[in-house]
Amino acid sequence: MDGDATTTTTTAPKQKHVVLYPSPGMGHLVSMIELGKLFAARGLAVTMVIARLPFEDTGARGPFLAGVTAANPSISFHCFPQVDLAPVHSNYPEGITFEVARASNPHLRDFLTSASPSPAVLVVDAFCGVALDVAAELRIPAYFFYTSGAEVLAFFLHLPVLHAQTTASFRDLGEELLHVPGVTSLPASHTPKPVMDRDDAAYQGFLSASLYLCRSQGIIVNTCRSLEPRALDAVGAGLCTPPGFPTPPVYCIGPLVKQEEVGVKRGGECLAWLDSQPKGSVVFLCFGSLGLFSARQIREIAMGLEASGQRFLWVVRSPPSDDPAKKFEKTPEPDLNALLPEGFLDRTKGTGLIVKSWAPQRDVLAHDAVGGFVTHCGWNSVLESVMAGVPMVAWPLYAEQRMNRVFLEKEMGLAVAVEGYDKDDLVVEADEVASKVRWIMDSDGGRLLRERTLAAMRQAKEALREGGESDVALARLVEGWMLA
Repeated sequence: MDGDATTTTTTAPKQKHVVLYPSPGMGHLVSMIELGKLFAARGLAVTMVIARLPFEDTGARGPFLAGVTAANPSISFHCFPQVDLAPVHSNYPEGITFEVARASNPHLRDFLTSASPSPAVLVVDAFCGVALDVAAELRIPAYFFYTSGAEVLAFFLHLPVLHAQTTASFRDLGEELLHVPGVTSLPASHTPKPVMDRDDAAYQGFLSASLYLCRSQGIIVNTCRSLEPRALDAVGAGLCTPPGFPTPPVYCIGPLVKQEEVGVKRGGECLAWLDSQPKGSVVFLCFGSLGLFSARQIREIAMGLEASGQRFLWVVRSPPSDDPAKKFEKTPEPDLNALLPEGFLDRTKGTGLIVKSWAPQRDVLAHDAVGGFVTHCGWNSVLESVMAGVPMVAWPLYAEQRMNRVFLEKEMGLAVAVEGYDKDDLVVEADEVASKVRWIMDSDGGRLLRERTLAAMRQAKEALREGGESDVALARLVEGWMLA
């Protein structure tokens, strides 16, 4: 070798470490895991840290996370110790969730300072905004992952403005309309129950969360521009945030839906049954992991389905326990003979199928036999329905679902709502169930709704393809982290 020659070596850039911090709720956790998969696929090292709720079923969570890790070795999990909580003056579990995040800040600080490699970015759930205090202290850029849609984001960015406009609680405003830039005005009665009472700790938590959103480096939203253009324009123009507060960049990276069922594979019975049904002939009824109905309401649904004359696949769960101490415990398998009208199963054999407690929702919605979806309007379910091109009957139950119902029906034109769900002391009657099921499955209006949903599906898939808007937004976000 020539003595004057020099050799140079290049060192591969160190892999960037991103820490994800979801709310412990399963819907939030599943969405954050899907986001982690996207980050890992683009070369980021991903760790998910999880706080523990006092009422959570940790026995079920362990095997679930083990299954995720086995299928995705590039994602690791770190669970914080249980925290001691000061008394929380709230009638809602969301109040406790906010307090758990606050009390877990020391554990988060310990993890972030000891993690190797040092975290380059922290991505938090909307319930974990208080973590931005730790991120600022450690000078780690912090982003939000917003698991609801852009219209709900617009509302919560605007919450401090609405708060300043009145001294009354939303509960006291009743049907008075709330006006938020970029979205359909909605009745105060359709805001989430935890923000109905301005004196409740949960309301204060959401109010603080709105301001934490403004302090972040950016907001990642599980939606696409074609689905919610007006809301995204308003947010992007800074029309939703309180005066004097900045609007962070918004990155629409969705629709992001669960790509696989993690854990024990079930659901073969209902998928096999769907294989034997005509195309687009079955209405699917499923109301989420926390969607529980009274025994009386279950009977009304059954009578309505039978009267509708339509084919159906219905996930039935046991009614909620009357014991408050068992509110968050796993419900037992339903006793169908006790819950359903006498002879119902025999009379609907061949045209209907009842599934106890659980079905592989994404796979069911994607099946050609399914032509309509009666849903609680959880955002994950909404996106799965859009991605399958299946129109919705909106039957909201909790969280932000009543807001989603308004936006789905009035803004996006992708759903029709049942009447009577908003009366706490009443049930949705069998006649209403039959009417809406017949309408979505066998009417000109239902066919128009199906056409709009299929158009939304095509636009959403276009956004996700390589070079599509959502794909480009994600690439821009990750490339910025890589270069920092």
